[in-house]
Amino acid sequence: MLEVKFNTLDSKYSEITPEILKLTELCIENSSIDSEMYTKYKVNRGLRDLNGNGVLTGLTEISEIQSFEMINGERTPCEGKLFYRGVDIETFVKGFVHEKRFGFEEATYLLLFGKLPTVKQLEDFSALITSFRTLPASFARDVIMKAPTSDMMNMLARSVLTLHAYDTKANDISIPNVLRQSLLLIAVFPLLSVYGYQSYRHYFEGDSLFIHTPKPELSTAENILHMLRQDSKYSELEARLLDLALVLHAEHGGGNNSTFTDRVVSSSGTDTYSAIAASLASLKGPKHGGANIKVVQMFDDLKKNVTDWKDEDQILAYLNDLLNKKAFDNAGLIYGMGHAVYSLSDPRANIFKKFVKNLSEEKGRMDEFHLYNSVEQLAAQLIAGERKIYKGVSANIDFYSGFVYSMLDLPIELYTPIFAIARISGWSAHRIEELINSGKIIRPAYRSVAERKDYIKLNER
Repeated sequence: MLEVKFNTLDSKYSEITPEILKLTELCIENSSIDSEMYTKYKVNRGLRDLNGNGVLTGLTEISEIQSFEMINGERTPCEGKLFYRGVDIETFVKGFVHEKRFGFEEATYLLLFGKLPTVKQLEDFSALITSFRTLPASFARDVIMKAPTSDMMNMLARSVLTLHAYDTKANDISIPNVLRQSLLLIAVFPLLSVYGYQSYRHYFEGDSLFIHTPKPELSTAENILHMLRQDSKYSELEARLLDLALVLHAEHGGGNNSTFTDRVVSSSGTDTYSAIAASLASLKGPKHGGANIKVVQMFDDLKKNVTDWKDEDQILAYLNDLLNKKAFDNAGLIYGMGHAVYSLSDPRANIFKKFVKNLSEEKGRMDEFHLYNSVEQLAAQLIAGERKIYKGVSANIDFYSGFVYSMLDLPIELYTPIFAIARISGWSAHRIEELINSGKIIRPAYRSVAERKDYIKLNER
C-alpha cells in the first residue's frame, strides 16, 4: 500500500506564536479604515451601490439575470428569471426533462457556442467531451494520491495547476487552444474531484480505496455517481436530479465572484489553468460556493433544537435565535435565504424544488422535505419583518441543493467541487468571451485615505 506521512511539517506552518499575535495587533491597528470613509468617498463596497445594484463593469452575451422590471418608469421587484444565451432556463429545463434526456452537456454547448445544438451537434460534442475524459498516465497516483488532503477545493485547484505541466501549449491563449483546454477541464473535473475524495477517505478515514474508470456511454452526472459509489449503482431519478443540479449551477452572470475573478485574471493574459485555479479559490469561500454546506449544517443544528418538526412556533423561535446571533454559528444569518441579485424568487430554487419532492419520496425523507418547506416560508416572513430590505427575500438554490446532495449520499466534502464541475462551463465561456473582446487589463481604482508621513532614519525612530 502507498505510504503517506502526515503532520511532518515544521510548526511554523501551523503554529500561531505570541510574536505572531503581537504583530497581528499591529496589522489590525494600522489596517482598519473608518466605515464612514466609504460613504464619504462614495465607494461602492462589493461593487454594489447602496440599493444593492451591481456596478456595471462589462458586457456579456453568455447569461442574464432578471430580478426587476420597469413599471411606470420605476424599477419594481419581479419573479426571478435566468437566461443562458437568451434562452429562459425554465424552458430549457422543461425541454430536456420532457424528452428524458440529460441536460448538462447541452447546457455547456449552449454556453460555449451561443446556440442550441442540433441532434448531430450534441452527439458530436458529447463524444468530444468523452474523448477528453481521461487523465495523464499515473496522474491519479502521482498527483492526487501521493499528497491527499481533506480540502477538496484546494486539491482540485492544485490538480488544475499541475495539469499545466502536462500541456505543451499551456501558455498559448489563442482561442482554439483555450477552447481545447476548456473542453479538457470540463471533461476531467469529475475525475479530479471524485478521485481526490476517494484518496482522502482512504488515507484519512481508513476506508477502502477504489477508483472507477469513467464510462464513455454515461453522461457527466451518471459518471459522477458511477465513480463515487463502490458498487457504481444509482437510480435514474438520482442521476437526473444531479444532472439538473449541474445545469442550474453551470452559469450565473458575469458578476458572481468566481466568474468575475475568471474575467479579471483572464484580462491579464495569463494561461487557462491559472485563471480557472483562481476561480476555484473564489468558489471555495463560504459566501459563494460553500453556502450550501452552511445550509446543511444549519439544518443539522435545527434538528437538534427543534423537537417537533411540525411545530411552527418551535421552528420560528429557532429562526429568531438565528437572526439574533443566538443559534448555530451566531452569525445572524438564515443560510439559503435571500440572494445578492434576486428579489422575489430565485428561478433555480423554484425549478429544483419541483424535483426535490420526488426524490424525497423515493428516499423516504418527506418529513425533512416538509421541514425545509416550513423553514422557507417562515424565514421569509421573519426576515421581512425583522430586517430593513430593499427587495424581497426568498429561498435561493443553496437552500435545496445541500438537501438534494445529502439524499444522493454525496459526501459533504464534494458539495462545492460539484458546484465547480458545473460552473467550469460558465467560466470557460466567460474566459473565451473576455479574450475575444480583450481590451485593457481590468484594474478598478482604490482611493488612498492614509496620511502622508515623513521618513525617519532607522536609528532615530
